[in-house]
Amino acid sequence: MKLLTFRKDGAESIGALSENGKYVYPLTAFGITDQSMNELIDNWTLEKKERIENRMSDGGVRPEYRVTELEILAPIPVPKQDMICLGINYMEHAAESARYKKEAFGGERPYAVYFSKRINEAVPDKGVIESHSDLTDSLDYEAELAFIVGKDAKDVAEEDVEEYIFGYTIINDVSAREVQTRHKQWYFGKSLDRFTPMGPWIVTADEISFPPRLAVRSRVNGELRQDGNTKQLIFGIPHIMQELTRGMTLKAGTIVATGTPAGAGMGFDPPKFLKPGDVVECEIESIGRLTNTVG
Repeated sequence: MKLLTFRKDGAESIGALSENGKYVYPLTAFGITDQSMNELIDNWTLEKKERIENRMSDGGVRPEYRVTELEILAPIPVPKQDMICLGINYMEHAAESARYKKEAFGGERPYAVYFSKRINEAVPDKGVIESHSDLTDSLDYEAELAFIVGKDAKDVAEEDVEEYIFGYTIINDVSAREVQTRHKQWYFGKSLDRFTPMGPWIVTADEISFPPRLAVRSRVNGELRQDGNTKQLIFGIPHIMQELTRGMTLKAGTIVATGTPAGAGMGFDPPKFLKPGDVVECEIESIGRLTNTVG
């Protein structure tokens, strides 16, 4: 099931996408009173999921809107907390990152690299990435699979991680490289306003085999830049959840971006950074495509 957030006549609502991708069922049509995606995740149950799916499939509820008549927002427009991100979690991206920073890379990554990213408001599909040209001339893109935690998680064993996943979405972890490098950490250079495109929707966890083995690609102005697969993750979702929840509680609705494959702009010689007017497409198998323009 694909769940999304939309705006109609100034009112924000949540809904389910029809199987053909052309229509949206407002969740209120299924007797669901949650007002936002964050609230839906907090109150998600198997009964709600089955009610939606059964009534969509048997025709008991008809779709109310065409997608084209709605403003589709990021699925979680305002996350409850900063997003947790994995840095250099594909080996070839780790190598290109080291080349860009002119550092030696020994081919080993014994520990996961975690950082957080502020999202005041996530950028939707078809939305604009702000170039912040007064701060950076090395604007970069990173296509990433993100998972959303479905219930509070503490001390989760690797074999139990799957039951804690609500669903998956696409993230473009936009980055100002020289800001990131100058400050010797990543938070500021990745957290500028309108630096987190997300969407177009959340695919519920039951739709994707666990752990995910999904193609991850990005294109800039139609040129293929990244072409990886989540099976190449150095630290997969079971490891990430097990490790993080040993020392902290991950609340329901937490978004975790799992890292990006090789092919980011900084990985080219010379680098291929973004400029105003560029169109960036991030595509993940079984989820969809997230398209944004640099403004």
